[in-house]
Amino acid sequence: MPFPGGLWWLLCCRQGFTLLRRDYGDGDREADGEAEEEASFELRAQGDQASLEVSLSQPTRTSSGSERSLLVSEEMRSLIVEKGPGPVEEDPDALVKGWLQREVRGGVKTPWIRPRKYWFVLTPDSLDYYSSNEKGAKRLGSLVLTSLCSVLWPDKQTYKETGYWSVTVFGRKHCYRLYSEHLNEAVRWVCAVQKVIDSKAPVQTPTQLLMRDVEEHCGSPEVLEQIYRCNPILRYTSSPLYAPLLPFPYGSLDQSAPGPRSYTTLRDEAVKLFNSLQQLESQRDPVPLIQGILQTCLDLPPLVDEIYCQLVKQTTEPPAPGGPGDLHYWQLLTCMSCTFLPSPPVLRFLRFHLDRTESRFPASEMAKYACFIREALGKTRGRECVPSLEEILVLMRRQEMVCTVHCPGAAACSVAISSHTTAEEVARELVSRLGLSQSPNLFALYEQSRLREQPVGSSTLLADVLTRFENLAGEEREQDAPCRLCFKHYGFLDTDNVPRDSLEFALLFEQAHEMVLRGYVPTSEETLQTLAALRLQSLNSDFSTHAPFPRLEELFPPHVLHARLPAPRPDPPPKCRGARLRAGLLAGGLWGHSLAKQRAERDQRLRGRLREEGASTMAAIVEKWKLLQGMGRPEAMAAYVALVREWPGFGSTLFDVDLRASPVGAGPQRLWLGIGAKAVSLYRPGEPEPLDSFCYGRISSFGASDSSTFRLSVEDRDLLFETSQVDEIAQLLTTYLASTAARRLPRPQEPAPSPLDPDPAVLPRGLCPVAGPWQRPPPTGSFGS
Repeated sequence: MPFPGGLWWLLCCRQGFTLLRRDYGDGDREADGEAEEEASFELRAQGDQASLEVSLSQPTRTSSGSERSLLVSEEMRSLIVEKGPGPVEEDPDALVKGWLQREVRGGVKTPWIRPRKYWFVLTPDSLDYYSSNEKGAKRLGSLVLTSLCSVLWPDKQTYKETGYWSVTVFGRKHCYRLYSEHLNEAVRWVCAVQKVIDSKAPVQTPTQLLMRDVEEHCGSPEVLEQIYRCNPILRYTSSPLYAPLLPFPYGSLDQSAPGPRSYTTLRDEAVKLFNSLQQLESQRDPVPLIQGILQTCLDLPPLVDEIYCQLVKQTTEPPAPGGPGDLHYWQLLTCMSCTFLPSPPVLRFLRFHLDRTESRFPASEMAKYACFIREALGKTRGRECVPSLEEILVLMRRQEMVCTVHCPGAAACSVAISSHTTAEEVARELVSRLGLSQSPNLFALYEQSRLREQPVGSSTLLADVLTRFENLAGEEREQDAPCRLCFKHYGFLDTDNVPRDSLEFALLFEQAHEMVLRGYVPTSEETLQTLAALRLQSLNSDFSTHAPFPRLEELFPPHVLHARLPAPRPDPPPKCRGARLRAGLLAGGLWGHSLAKQRAERDQRLRGRLREEGASTMAAIVEKWKLLQGMGRPEAMAAYVALVREWPGFGSTLFDVDLRASPVGAGPQRLWLGIGAKAVSLYRPGEPEPLDSFCYGRISSFGASDSSTFRLSVEDRDLLFETSQVDEIAQLLTTYLASTAARRLPRPQEPAPSPLDPDPAVLPRGLCPVAGPWQRPPPTGSFGS
């Protein structure tokens, strides 16, 4: 017979009940008091001198859900001081005590569960709460404080929602959310709890202690075998893991950081990752799962050591050494070694594991993976991205990737790279392979896409660049051009003495044509048509009706055609308020539809006008092309470069910047910032002559004021430029200054360079160095103009 509703409520209030995974009533109090006293199986105090003669077995759940095969140690239980029935007020160990609210839900005026007030007492070992502060009050709960506990400061958002200042204390199994009406009182509790946590000795897990024992007895094979035999926690297991192998702080992660993934606590994520590892054994295609595990480690760096320990555990004495499941573990360990570097204790333990595997299974696949991993650990440093799917497939076979680099005016080059190859190494290889070692100019790798182009930093790993390309390829539309790597000039130190029959001249020609199409060569429209005709002559030789015609935007700057069109006239705004009201009412009716139709017709007329202008421009270019009959490709390229070189700013790299005006109320001025080998110049867009020019001897310092502001100090004034290319500008300036300093003749008073210092002549070769704030050295001489 079912109980009436009122009787059910009475039983719940008497014996406690569970709602939304929270316990209430007397059952809650008893569970709170007892659960925290049960120590975690994996925790040991660092100062504990007890020997490790017990067998640390893999934790398993029993039918009761409360017992495990690993016995609970007593040192954590001893942290809780049993208190007698004496008055709470007279507790000599109390550090802070007072009334606090616990678990406020909903608003303060209409709470669906009324806040409860308890008497809290903070001791050097725990945070206890009682039913009252009177003599003989019952202790309702206790939260043991260790070095892994954490406390959150009061936040305004909670105060706005509840009217209380919150204090959140995270323990191993419980979280106390306490509330106070006064901010000073909440801050006092937070500081006191944090001070107790900081005073605790660091906690170590059995895995950490066993790692130390293995390191101490690495020269005694008998002792090592006994350690592995008596401690199954170091060996492979097919059972799930209920706690991490390494200590992690209690508490939730900060979910405010932007990102597609959301995580829980580090402890929970460590257990989830072990479940993923076990799924890896039976995966037919392990690549996506491997990439997901690597991404989690990249998002949560504290889990890197944990995954290394889990992989060492699962590759130690597996049931089928060298089987498919075991090799999947080794393949993931290979990808980890090329992506993340563990902490020194874990690294030493990992190296010992690799040596032990090679000695036990010589000439096996596991030994080959161990050798590859050892070499990778000596080269690995921080990665910006996880390995791409292609890189993971290559690492699983212990091979190198093939990277394609496009060269303007030449065939694409294929370069073999590893996970540790930098852009500077590839640039140097291409400089040597293409015969550019004797060139005084600078070269670099560029990331090219349909919308932008930027140089690749010298220390950037090409594997990270390829991963970004793979991620962008999944986001772009089918008609968008894919991203690619390109090898180009980075800085022009001497453009007059480049041989016309060399590959470098072809690179110079292609880069000059690219500047023309972008509108960075201010010249007349007649000259632009001549340049387009020379481009056709270099591509197709003499005129022929059967010759392939490139698109007009590949020969002629598109902005020139758009400048011929009349600017669209905006609709005049209504003059009076009534007219504006009538216009607003009619905009959504027939009149609004008529206006949209008129705009569409106007846009169609503009597109027709643009096609007419393009056709007439193409006809003029073809007529000029016919006049070049008999001119060879080298002569056409040389004539093209000669016309572009007539602009005084040729050889400079132009950046679109906004100069902050000094007068109050004046807006920024759009300019070109030209950085050349001898000077820095300012141009108005489209004008051939510079507004001002500064040789490097006049520049005292430069750097980034913020992420979008570049500062250039010239003698006694500072110029501030707003741009999205702050890093590129600083890198190029640093490179030119380094190359200029390298070309200076040494003075007698200057000391000889140290053999440990890098050769300044080698610094600018290949790629741009890392940018940073630069200060002019003491005035021993000018850098030259």
